[in-house]
Amino acid sequence: MTSEDLHHSLCKIDGKPYPAYKNIRGSYKFNKFTLSIERVQGDPFASPSRLSIRIDHRSSLIDSSLFSNASRRTGSETYLARSFSAACRHGQTSLGSGKSGRLEIDTPVQEILKRTCVEIGKTETIVRFSVGLPANGRRILGKAAIGLLTETLPEIVSQALVLSKNDKTDINSFADTNEDADHLRSQLEDHRLVAFIADGAILPRASGIDQHPLSNAVPFESPASQRVRLTVPHAGEISGMGISDGITLIVGGGYHGKSTLLNAIERGVYNHIPGDGREQVVARKDATKVRAEDARSVASVDLSPFINNLPGDKDTQNFTTENASGSTSQAASIIETLETGSHALLIDEDISATNFLIRDARMQQLIAPEKEPITPFVQRVRSLYDQ
Repeated sequence: MTSEDLHHSLCKIDGKPYPAYKNIRGSYKFNKFTLSIERVQGDPFASPSRLSIRIDHRSSLIDSSLFSNASRRTGSETYLARSFSAACRHGQTSLGSGKSGRLEIDTPVQEILKRTCVEIGKTETIVRFSVGLPANGRRILGKAAIGLLTETLPEIVSQALVLSKNDKTDINSFADTNEDADHLRSQLEDHRLVAFIADGAILPRASGIDQHPLSNAVPFESPASQRVRLTVPHAGEISGMGISDGITLIVGGGYHGKSTLLNAIERGVYNHIPGDGREQVVARKDATKVRAEDARSVASVDLSPFINNLPGDKDTQNFTTENASGSTSQAASIIETLETGSHALLIDEDISATNFLIRDARMQQLIAPEKEPITPFVQRVRSLYDQ
């Protein structure tokens, strides 16, 4: 079927009850792409309809170098998803009741991740998104749907998926950045590093709920004693701080950036988009941050390395509770993380149970070790590393 067939079908159901939209399911050939209407919502207030677009590389002008390996492919897909999302936000308008006129795609934020919303294949690109089909109450607005699907949508495709000269520069930057980050991460094990933070990186974020870089932030500068140099395909040689295998303690006064650095390392398991500031901040894939989580549930976890001698002789080798304390929850998180195969634990004192991390000399005098159920983490950390 063609776009004219879609136009005709929408004219026929104009003003009819909303379920009549199900008659337009199918694939429609447009000038540069094919539109598939895969699932139609049953109501204007329900989850929007699911659609997809297929556009071949000759029409989109995507060069094979943009998907020559997995890293470059994922970077390019992230760029296209962000571009399509921006075009949707610019092009959508409210066209009636409920979610009418809404155009949405799974929008990447600062991380570069493999997604199903955009997939670049050998000969074509597939984009999956959702559309709120227009209605007035529960009556179909056929003319509004014609404008949305046969006029607005082709404009979005031209803006987001057909690459201009500037687009090609930008998408190459995404592909290069992702490839460099993967290459950096692949070198960590050979250099016996847990993480690498490049000189000049911008680590502070705009806020605790906003992962965009903080404006006017001070660029990171590595100490000479921990400076290493790594080489990547596109940025060449990069200097920065390498955090070696072993037990590393980050110390400093208040507002000195300890948590900021640890958060950057935590997010370093993901690659980041150009301009984020953390493009060359990477950590081992298995690095995991553990914290205290009051009131979390714990199911069949062996806490005996950290917790013993509980009241009522409760078994800690197969411990279960629906409401764990801070220290118990953090002990459980560490055991669970180790069971998943992680070899790098990240712990921030600010979000940890202090009585689990350390027991000072005065507390040891007040309470004999054999009467204290909690074995502090500092007493176990060396054996964890050695094992």
